[in-house]
Amino acid sequence: MLTFNAMGLSPNLMKGIEDLGFKNPTPIQEKVIPVFFGTENDIIGLAQTGTGKTAAFGLPIIETIDIQNKRVQALVLSPTRELCIQITKDLQNYSKHINGLEIVAVYGGASIDLQIRALKRGAQIIVATPGRMLDLIKRKAANISNIKNVVLDEADEMLNMGFREELDNILETSPAMKRTLLFSATMPKEVANIAKNYMNNPEKITIGAKNSGAENVRHIYYQVHARNRYLALKRIADINPNIYGIVFCRTRMETKEVADKLIKDGYNADALHGDLSQAQRDHVMKRFRERTLQMLVATDVAARGIDVDDITHIINYNLPENAEAYIHRSGRTGRAGKSGVSIAIVNYREVNKIPQIEKFIHKKFNKVPVPSGNEICKKQLFQLIDRMENVEVDETQIAQFMETVNKKLEWLTKEQIIKRFLSLEFNRFLEYYKNAPDLNEKEDKRKDKNSRDSRSRDSRSRDGRSRDGRNRRDRDFGNRESNRSHNDRNNRKGQEGYTRFFLNVGKTDGVAPKNIIGMINDYTKDRDINIGAIDLKDKFSFFEVEEKHTSKILSSFKNNKYNGRSVRVEIAEKDNNTSNNYSGKRKERKRKNY
Repeated sequence: MLTFNAMGLSPNLMKGIEDLGFKNPTPIQEKVIPVFFGTENDIIGLAQTGTGKTAAFGLPIIETIDIQNKRVQALVLSPTRELCIQITKDLQNYSKHINGLEIVAVYGGASIDLQIRALKRGAQIIVATPGRMLDLIKRKAANISNIKNVVLDEADEMLNMGFREELDNILETSPAMKRTLLFSATMPKEVANIAKNYMNNPEKITIGAKNSGAENVRHIYYQVHARNRYLALKRIADINPNIYGIVFCRTRMETKEVADKLIKDGYNADALHGDLSQAQRDHVMKRFRERTLQMLVATDVAARGIDVDDITHIINYNLPENAEAYIHRSGRTGRAGKSGVSIAIVNYREVNKIPQIEKFIHKKFNKVPVPSGNEICKKQLFQLIDRMENVEVDETQIAQFMETVNKKLEWLTKEQIIKRFLSLEFNRFLEYYKNAPDLNEKEDKRKDKNSRDSRSRDSRSRDGRSRDGRNRRDRDFGNRESNRSHNDRNNRKGQEGYTRFFLNVGKTDGVAPKNIIGMINDYTKDRDINIGAIDLKDKFSFFEVEEKHTSKILSSFKNNKYNGRSVRVEIAEKDNNTSNNYSGKRKERKRKNY
């Protein structure tokens, strides 16, 4: 097995690696580092989250830096500020024994003046988000005309988030004679175009089977009614007393709602989403990394950059928009040789998506019944007893109190003391789960419903248009029904302080929530716009942004296209008779709440 010692890294860099406890490189590191040193080729690295990509590009780049030269020699671009900060910390840890190496992180949401001052002091490596980097280049505060290496990390996500134009402008500004390293979990057409336009004869390195989930992750799902989703989440947390996990939600609003409920119900949880300030995000992440926070509730975008090895559970409060996103989520557990569990909470309208994910990740899900109240009480009781058995007793500290305690309890028998101890610690669970209902969705009802749906589909199959509609539904992993209950409630009442817009493209155009976020970012050139609910329909969509940005949205979307189709945005107004209408004419049909 190849070791870091055999890779020709300098002694000071090896010290940093050894301080971190690294001994043997991961597969992506083992493949990329020798290619970097042994050739002059550009490199495309395809690997899932948590495979060690930062060290794969970071170690060889650090090795190539001329410490005496204070100019920028390497640029690393990442999609989110969390990932930008994490990469910077990793590079600093690798190089902590290399005197004179300066690494500066630049990203939105922080003071640009402080970042400009840091760059003026000298930086050989810049780690940046694309929007802030382009801003600094335009201000002539960052000069990348002499860089030797540029890294595009999580390239697929950068494009999904609407950074295409920024990437083009940055790469066009950089010198032609440089080395480009592109890392991505997937290789969609947009990423392939970046490689084609800006890379020279790249060597492609793929780690693991394409679209394969992590080997050490077990995949399970619970099937419940949509209205019982949060109750199921609580039971999952209660049956796993030592849970240390991430709960993934689709929208910022849902993330806030779920986290607020968990906190109110006494769980050690907090939220991570785009509405938090950088200081708030740093505080939440600090608590999570230190394990003073057991459950982090997050959106997919906000979770980018979370690099923690000991996560035990990933919980999909809702299934993501596509199977690739599921791989990203589940890949955050089962790292560093440890095992993990990826859980999906689904209702009968979502359960048919499970086989699609299984086919995509080449792994099977196990259907598990939602634990009963009795099972949870038993698990919590044994957990409490284990804690009592294994607690460290400091005789010197408690000796002074023992005589008083013994006198106080001398009238109780051993059995009575044990009963009182258990009741004191355990009554909350006993009371909460007394007469707890069965949350599992009844299989017979689902079969009856599916049978009716099947007969209905058979009767419609003679209609070619219906057949085409089913094909579109099969291709759409996003499952509009799973969104319906949550989004319809929000869209009927609207979010205070937000404007609701109609957009003339929808699911049949290949639109997912991340694409709408990308359009807003791309067209407005403003990444500080707070985005509310996103509601996808087949041929059109609705989205909300803060009222103060209404004019900017209307003007920015003019004369733009999505997948070759001209996009049109209008304010979606409400009246008293229908859920919504737009332009005072078109009306959204009422539909049943599930």
